[in-house]
Amino acid sequence: MLTWKEIISFTAKGNPTPEKRVEKSEEEWETILTPEQFRITRKKGTERPHTGELCSIYDEGLYNCVCCNTPLFDSTIKFESSSGWPSFTQPIRENAIKYHKDVSFGMVRVEVMCNTCDAHLGHIFPDGPEPSGLRYCINSESMKLDKENS
Repeated sequence: MLTWKEIISFTAKGNPTPEKRVEKSEEEWETILTPEQFRITRKKGTERPHTGELCSIYDEGLYNCVCCNTPLFDSTIKFESSSGWPSFTQPIRENAIKYHKDVSFGMVRVEVMCNTCDAHLGHIFPDGPEPSGLRYCINSESMKLDKENS
């Protein structure tokens, strides 16, 4: 189980090695994704709180990256955070997520990205439920729920 200390270490010393890499040009991503998915995943945007389709869905399944279909989170670790975005306590695998220190907007946060294709997913905070204490705060537009392969 990942801890906040390990997350901070990843931002300073490097991320886990992904199982594979998917790389495309900006133009290729633009043809694959909707304009809103492109804005969020490739331009590091965010959706307004409480507007994402996956915010209030708790169906069984895997939450996969909308860009490359890599499994990121399992529905069993999703929880209601009242933050306005889908929230998870752990990634499906340690190397599914990439961590980056984000100092935009005059604050220090930890950005989370798909470790396979570098899609911006959201941010992680150390205010989640026990036992990990982590809250992965993820944009709905950056994921798709796969109910078939869970």
